[in-house]
Amino acid sequence: MAERPLAGRPADAGAASAAAAAAAAALDCRVAERDVELSLTVPAGRRVAIVGPNGAGKSTALALLAGHLRPDSGEVHLHGRPVSSPGLHVPAHRRRVVSLEQRPGLFPHLSALDNVAYGPRARGVRRRPALDRARAELEAVGCADLADRRPHELSGGQAQRVALARALAVDPELVLLDEPLAALDVEIAPGIRRLLADRLTGRTVVMVTHDPLDLWAMADDVVVISRGRAVQSGTVEGVLSRPGSDFAARLAGVSLLEGTVVDDDELRTPGGDAVTGYRPDAETAEVSGWVTGARAIATVDPRAVAVHAAQGPAQQAGDAAGSAPNAGSAANGVAPRSLSSARNAWPARVVGLAPAGALTRVTTELRDGQRVDAEVTSRSAAQLALAPGVDVTLVVKAAQVALYPRA
Repeated sequence: MAERPLAGRPADAGAASAAAAAAAAALDCRVAERDVELSLTVPAGRRVAIVGPNGAGKSTALALLAGHLRPDSGEVHLHGRPVSSPGLHVPAHRRRVVSLEQRPGLFPHLSALDNVAYGPRARGVRRRPALDRARAELEAVGCADLADRRPHELSGGQAQRVALARALAVDPELVLLDEPLAALDVEIAPGIRRLLADRLTGRTVVMVTHDPLDLWAMADDVVVISRGRAVQSGTVEGVLSRPGSDFAARLAGVSLLEGTVVDDDELRTPGGDAVTGYRPDAETAEVSGWVTGARAIATVDPRAVAVHAAQGPAQQAGDAAGSAPNAGSAANGVAPRSLSSARNAWPARVVGLAPAGALTRVTTELRDGQRVDAEVTSRSAAQLALAPGVDVTLVVKAAQVALYPRA
């Protein structure tokens, strides 16, 4: 099994050194001014995505690896060699690291061919071999017929393909991607994404992205950063199927609720709402960490959430006795069963709506401020007069709520 990226501070300096020596890239350092303190490793040949909210420290991580930023304490390693620390700094041009960003950054006065040949030439390769390598790289990205064009004669997608060819022409040890698809039209981005996935297979890559499609198409592993610290890491499937933060949950397209364990299949939120569900983990409660009083999380798919008009005391009593639900409800256009047949009913308030054709994403807040999204038909949203500030009741079957111990 391939080594996975490690997030979190190693137990001691010896462990940090061993991890760094075994990795293609490793950070175990602090940048005080930005309040960033990162400890993570990138195994050779793995494509690792760094995700997190704006300002979390993602760009700082790339800058440390590229050589554009120096840590105040700790070290940066590339292939087991320290390249940056308070007393050492190998400059960017002496690292075999290349970056692809939102803008291709091609030299405007050079042809596409000469842009790609520039890197090998700068590293001492003679002109003819450098041009041969440049032609091969342009062929590999489908741009052989554009060799003589200047950057201003290229479309956005073509320029990004040439930039990729230029990056790989120098046989980098590490490729850094800083949202390279963000500036492309939606019609062009899928083709470039497929190209990146193909050309970067087997290479060591660290990418920053906000797009879940990039994770599934291009990344092997994910590191989630929050407030300058790595808080979760693992395979793409592992992190997105069991997100440990609200940001990761929204990236996975689900809502995340936090609370404490009160029963075998129930947690209670800080606001007092009972969240009943099922535990996918096969281990016993003691082994998995699911014990009374322990921290726990629940994930909820917005498509599983029914939205009802807020209930009054008489209606709540009636529902508890097994009567029919309120006439006003929305659950993907299908009326849900009675509230009594659903194990979860949470009072909430609408804070946002995002219509998208026939469906509307409704964002709500529970009593403690935790957010739950629901996906309903736009017709149902209109019938319920949903708008920010409207009180509702959210109904979710226990079989559609996954429970996990908090890592």
